Amino acid sequence: MSNVAVIGAGLIGRAWSIVFARAGFTVALWDQFPLQTTQALAFIADRLPELRAAGLLADAPDAVLARIRPMQSLWESVRDAEYIQECGPERVEIKTAMFSELERAARADAVLASSSSGIPASEFTAHLKTRQRCLIAHPVNPPYLVPLVEICPAAWTDPAVTERTRQIMLAAGQVPATLKREIEGFALNRLQGALLAEAFRLLADDVISPADLDAMVKHGLGLRWSFMGPLETIDLNAPGGLADYCRRYGPLYAKMQHQMQPLEWDAALVDRLHAARRTELPVNMQPVRQEWRDRRLMALLAHKATQPD
Repeated sequence: MSNVAVIGAGLIGRAWSIVFARAGFTVALWDQFPLQTTQALAFIADRLPELRAAGLLADAPDAVLARIRPMQSLWESVRDAEYIQECGPERVEIKTAMFSELERAARADAVLASSSSGIPASEFTAHLKTRQRCLIAHPVNPPYLVPLVEICPAAWTDPAVTERTRQIMLAAGQVPATLKREIEGFALNRLQGALLAEAFRLLADDVISPADLDAMVKHGLGLRWSFMGPLETIDLNAPGGLADYCRRYGPLYAKMQHQMQPLEWDAALVDRLHAARRTELPVNMQPVRQEWRDRRLMALLAHKATQPD
């Protein structure tokens, strides 16, 4: 495996290009809007030296950038690719049309993977003659700083394709997590959604301020979660391990779950929380804070790379 194609040069496409090129793959990058590709290459050229300085780039930035080749057409992009990462808009009709084009243009043995963050592969690949080679490879943004990739096959995806995708992700330096079957929202969004649902409920009931709620995750739960999952967390939080924790606290969690009724995120609640965020961070400072976030992720990733798992 040496040739990959990234289709779509937006935020996710340019990030995937860094992931693959950093790992030594040759990347064919195409977008239907040529300016998008030009801007993506400029972004990548700016970001690679920072990754090198953080210890997250083994090769010289120029060598990595040279592995990313801008393409003039979809056909040219995929003709030599063994693996294709689609990064188009999150709309079923667009992905359906794109995968039809990919099936016609790509090699017969190429894996067709989508970066979809919530639309399952079955919704836009059912009509394909070679749908068995299609699946989801959902990254966490930005994937060159957050290595998890959620692999979600459709019911008809060939298990060999799923395993091949997993091995490609490992070779690219990512951390694949494979779902055994399709589920709405996949697993990552459902975990994040559970936390957001309770956060919005607490804020709607005026139990806590938005700033203090963020602090609970930032300075509490998030510190452990940066190197442990929830099962390992509770396993280490009771003398007898996970079963002991469940015996001690299971009734409390069961009681809380009965209180966690679905809550609509109505306009009034969203406007109130949005206003609180804008008080904390004016809209013109959002790009600056995004840069800050990425540099903090670089530092955290570099630290984790030096520590035993």
